[in-house]
Amino acid sequence: MAASFPETAISTERLLLRPLAEDDAPGLATMMADDLVLAWTDLPHPFTEEYASELARTLAPAHRAAGRGIVFAVTEHLTQRLVGLVELRNTDWRLRSTEISYVTAVWARGEGYAPEAVLGVAQWLFEDRGFLRMELRTAAGNTAAQQVAQKIGGISEGVLRSAWIVRGESGEVVQESRSDLILWSLLPEDLESPEPDRAGWHGDHRYVLRD
Repeated sequence: MAASFPETAISTERLLLRPLAEDDAPGLATMMADDLVLAWTDLPHPFTEEYASELARTLAPAHRAAGRGIVFAVTEHLTQRLVGLVELRNTDWRLRSTEISYVTAVWARGEGYAPEAVLGVAQWLFEDRGFLRMELRTAAGNTAAQQVAQKIGGISEGVLRSAWIVRGESGEVVQESRSDLILWSLLPEDLESPEPDRAGWHGDHRYVLRD
């Protein structure tokens, strides 16, 4: 039987990362109906409520059970509103390495939710699951994703040439073009411990975002 992540939830200062539920389907479909999600991800287009329900009901659980990774819905503690989606994929259990990808809802961008969620997953991976490497791959033109990698302390390792497809809509036609990917990595020793009087992460949250 393949190694796999346990079904779990991760709590940060403002966010709860939990397994997807079928009730998330309308919010997911709304969140994914965005030009930037189309452009920078490989998620299905159109991302329908039916697909979102299938993702929560069968695809995400199968992804976890097969040992490929895990999918989290990201919600606000205070409102339970769906903030985004985080996925671990291409997991190598021998190397204790995995790749993370993330999507943030339009209304939640600019609030620091993406780096907070990604850093929370990194802390869980390194401390609780014994992982030794987490990778991020960002399209060359996706500056917002690159800022997330920088804020969590990711190290740029180089460029994967023509390794991604960027999508855009022209009328009802989806047009595709090749893009380079920037490869980032995060190791346990890259995480910065907070100073005793530094505000931000509380309780058991032991790491902080870069300014």
